[in-house]
Amino acid sequence: MRKQVQKAAEEIVLPPPPEPEAIAAAGGKINPNIKHGVIDKPDPHRVAELENFQAQIELDEEIEKIRKNQETQVLAKPNMYPNKDKVVSTSSQKSLDLNNNGIAIPEQKLGEAPVIQGGQDKDAVAAERRDFVKGMMLHAWDSYVKYAWGKNELRPVSMRGHSASIFGSASMGATIVDAMDTLYIMGLDNEFERGREWINSQLDMNKMTGDVSVFETNIRYVGGLLTLYSFTGDPMFKEKSVHIVDKLLPAFNTPTGIPYALVNMQTGSSKNFGWASGGSSILSEFGTLHMEFTYLSDITGNPIYKQKVDKIRDFISKLERPARLYPNYLHPKTGKWGQQHTSVGALGDSFYEYLLKEWLRSGKSDNQAKELFDEAAKDIEDKLVKVSPHGLTYIAEMKYNRLEHKMDHLACFAGGMYGLAAHEEKDGNSDRWMKIAEGITKTCHESYDRSDTKLGPEAFRFTESSEAKALKQNEKYYILRPETFESYFIMWRLTKDQKYRDWGWEAVQALENSCKVDGGYTGVRDVYQVRQMDRQVGGMKDDVQQSFFLAETLKYLYLLFSDDSLISLDQWVFNTEAHPLPIRGVNNFYRPNIEKTSEKLN
Repeated sequence: MRKQVQKAAEEIVLPPPPEPEAIAAAGGKINPNIKHGVIDKPDPHRVAELENFQAQIELDEEIEKIRKNQETQVLAKPNMYPNKDKVVSTSSQKSLDLNNNGIAIPEQKLGEAPVIQGGQDKDAVAAERRDFVKGMMLHAWDSYVKYAWGKNELRPVSMRGHSASIFGSASMGATIVDAMDTLYIMGLDNEFERGREWINSQLDMNKMTGDVSVFETNIRYVGGLLTLYSFTGDPMFKEKSVHIVDKLLPAFNTPTGIPYALVNMQTGSSKNFGWASGGSSILSEFGTLHMEFTYLSDITGNPIYKQKVDKIRDFISKLERPARLYPNYLHPKTGKWGQQHTSVGALGDSFYEYLLKEWLRSGKSDNQAKELFDEAAKDIEDKLVKVSPHGLTYIAEMKYNRLEHKMDHLACFAGGMYGLAAHEEKDGNSDRWMKIAEGITKTCHESYDRSDTKLGPEAFRFTESSEAKALKQNEKYYILRPETFESYFIMWRLTKDQKYRDWGWEAVQALENSCKVDGGYTGVRDVYQVRQMDRQVGGMKDDVQQSFFLAETLKYLYLLFSDDSLISLDQWVFNTEAHPLPIRGVNNFYRPNIEKTSEKLN
């Protein structure tokens, strides 16, 4: 019956295409890479409707296959050899081809679980360095447990708790939730179990006071919990994710569907930052929700979360972009762009990242995401990617049609982004984009290498007399950021060029020399200042161990020195907080909600 309904629906949404002879007679062309040999300029509305309908049919079929093959789906436990655990039957079959462009997805053995622990590299030096990073994680975690347990973050110099304004005013264990998947991947079982107990008994957003960041809550809490659910199958993590996202939903009640930046989880009242261009929402914040919300809909069967982010995407896709670039500000009531400022660093960065990564996470079925990414990445390439007189590639910013030759540390993720796009798309852009990826990653390394501490500044500039160096005092700090190491990790996986591991080890040594203190790891206020003070090296400390240091910085460095099988890029996509989410149709730990879908089919 379902197949008959599918056939009838397809003919209603988009009638069968004309025969090739008829197309040729009309002067059209057949594209062999698209299903049914679509004419070059089809009705875009009908094609979009069919693609959305077909994607749902494919997801239904995927879930049906998993349900038939799945004998048991037990709670996974930390295990240094996870491939010995079978989450489904041992029969092998090809994964669904979810790519509407006809690119085949590699065969997936359903009896073989993805590697989420273990994965030691055969290279003895790499293995030794990985163990060293694991020791760094233990020092950071143990210090947090000792001095700030349950608080959002740690002040490692003064050895007490810390909470940034983005988390409101309550102690909600941001570091615990953010660090959990890193603990799991590293096989730190006892530490993981302690964190799980706290999440189970203490993580309750009804206790959250003050206004919290929708964006930060999503990428740290929701992203972290969704990864833990994927890793373990523990329903508690899914329930906590639902609890938190439901508390975020009032922020989406705007005329455009563009959410506010801040929400009070007790009252549901929402607002934007007062400094953000006349009450605008921020591109990188409302554009960095799609991966988590869509995956949450898939594992709960509740479409509301996906509908919220789809509305954002649809609204954005219809707007005209000034100078073919996305401004960083958009007003949620008027739907008009704010200040004409475009950046791939602060305020813009992860919007572009999520277009590419949601296409990958969806099993390459989200064609709208790919189209928007390709267009934006090409326009950034044309207008913002520059090369300095001494050959350093960087991404400038645009303010009212004038270039500012400054690049944020936050933009250093773009090396990995362009590399991943080049590797996955394999089209006419790939060669150029891989060169951009290599160039940006090298430039970000240079920003580290040209400082006295060998740590990268928050932002660096390009002038006639200086390149890849911070020139203003408020750009010289380093707060344990991960973006450069993210690009090292991705570029190592894609190219196997040893320099990326060498650069990563340089960074480890710099962190040890300038950021490690008895109470954990701290940021430094000036990367160009080295001051000897007993065992303290690296100048004045900022006295904050950011939660993302455990979630991202140490995870990327650990994976950089691990075997490719550990959190394989063929199986997982990292959210912007480095929480890996499973790829639909390929990863056995996707754990879709079978019951809700089977009810719908019946």
